Amino acid sequence: MTRIGLLGGAFNPPHNGHLKLARLALEHLGLDELRFVPTAVSPHKPDPGGPSAEARLHLLAGALQAFDPRCRVERLEVDRGGASYTVDTLETLTAREPGAAWILVMGSDQLPGLPRWRRPERVFQLASAAVALRPGAAADLPAVSGLRPAAAWSGGPGEFVWLPSTELDLASTELRLRLAADPAHDPEGIPDQVLAAIRSENLYR
Repeated sequence: MTRIGLLGGAFNPPHNGHLKLARLALEHLGLDELRFVPTAVSPHKPDPGGPSAEARLHLLAGALQAFDPRCRVERLEVDRGGASYTVDTLETLTAREPGAAWILVMGSDQLPGLPRWRRPERVFQLASAAVALRPGAAADLPAVSGLRPAAAWSGGPGEFVWLPSTELDLASTELRLRLAADPAHDPEGIPDQVLAAIRSENLYR
């Protein structure tokens, strides 16, 4: 059984909070692999603007270039296009890789929205969830059918485990605003490789 973490998001732009969350997952979940899964279109948020999906993929690849060999970009949602629903992604991955065990990696700011995901009961028939506390965000597990607390991830689906806090209060929305407001200033929290690509490609202006 291959243990694979899935860290989804727009990554618009990728930042050190994403990398810290990935590091925590690698350290605490016994993962063989961790895949960053950029969305094509988020069904839960209005379009924030910014670069194309391909540009976001390029930035994310740069962020991971020297990070950890167990991490890679999964382009499934971008290639599929349209609204990106986790249940669709898991259905496809499970059919494609039947020997894998899946765990969703996320920050605690996503917890309140879990019951509104498309078919959350099916999501947790296929995967588990690992959540890192995020400064100022909720720390309560919402009622979602099939999701149950566990002390550690066994590799089976439907388990909810806590990760330590990222201790980083970073948000892509705020970083986009800073990049646009002062193009000459490099905001803290963005990896050097990502900043270099943003500057060379004139993004977030």
